[in-house]
Amino acid sequence: MMETETLPATDEGLARAAGLLRAGALVAFPTETVYGLGGDARDDHAVAAIFAAKGRPSFNPLIVHVPDLAAARRVAVFDARAEAVAAAFWPGPLTLVLPLRAEAGISPLVTAGLATVAVRVPAHPVAQGLLRAFGGPLAAPSANPSGKVSPTRADHVLAGLSGRVAAVVDGGACAVGVESTILGLDGPPALLRPGGVTVEALEAVLGAPLVAGGSEVRPNAPGQLASHYAPGAAVRLGVAAPAAGEVFVGFGACPGAELSLSEAGDLVEAAARLFHILRAADDLAGPGGRIGFAPVPEVGLGRAINDRLRRAAAPRG
Repeated sequence: MMETETLPATDEGLARAAGLLRAGALVAFPTETVYGLGGDARDDHAVAAIFAAKGRPSFNPLIVHVPDLAAARRVAVFDARAEAVAAAFWPGPLTLVLPLRAEAGISPLVTAGLATVAVRVPAHPVAQGLLRAFGGPLAAPSANPSGKVSPTRADHVLAGLSGRVAAVVDGGACAVGVESTILGLDGPPALLRPGGVTVEALEAVLGAPLVAGGSEVRPNAPGQLASHYAPGAAVRLGVAAPAAGEVFVGFGACPGAELSLSEAGDLVEAAARLFHILRAADDLAGPGGRIGFAPVPEVGLGRAINDRLRRAAAPRG
């Protein structure tokens, strides 16, 4: 287990934190809502490590944090509605779900393989300082073990994640203490999560009522559909030996596997490679083809990997 550094919110502390992030490590930092667990949003392995540190049960999309609207435009496609809402509430506790820009370079683990991305510009000066020192987008869910209370102080982070992350930047207590509002703008405006910006304030800017996140227009959180990120090929799980003509994806020692999530049987590596391997296997299988996945242990990150594979294998209408 690593030793977690506590860094001051000084230029020197932020430079150290940015260096750790550039090396692929995880750093917790304060925002105006709660402390976030940051990793390079372009680095598959760093993003997989976020899920591992949190013990997150499934690969739900993560929020990408950027320092300003210009940086957000490099990640997502903004329409007039998004521009108006961003102008009104950024920097601040509002996350926008928008179409992902194809050239953004964001890890597919961040978006859970969706064509949308959740992005926000935090107002906290320490978050701003870290984002500018790092110089890139940070994926950052709340810095706590999955299912536990969100942290609003550095000691909360250490209580839950000490030894699992490289460092925490101590910026004092968070002012808002509740997560950001999530607004979906890839269709009719939809409230996906209430938070630090009120529905009334959003509706006043948009000039229209918000659709409830649980409506037929949009599930209330990405990744809830039984069949999600399904390749064109049929998917079979728990395969010990592939059927004739089936693309075989191994895990651990699997002689004859055409592709592997991790030849070493490493769950973090498997998580980092998952969406890339799904795409590669789908390309190899071709239209009407079949993909067989070797068993992945149902422990730790294996639960999240299997959750995503089950969605890929679910019957489709």
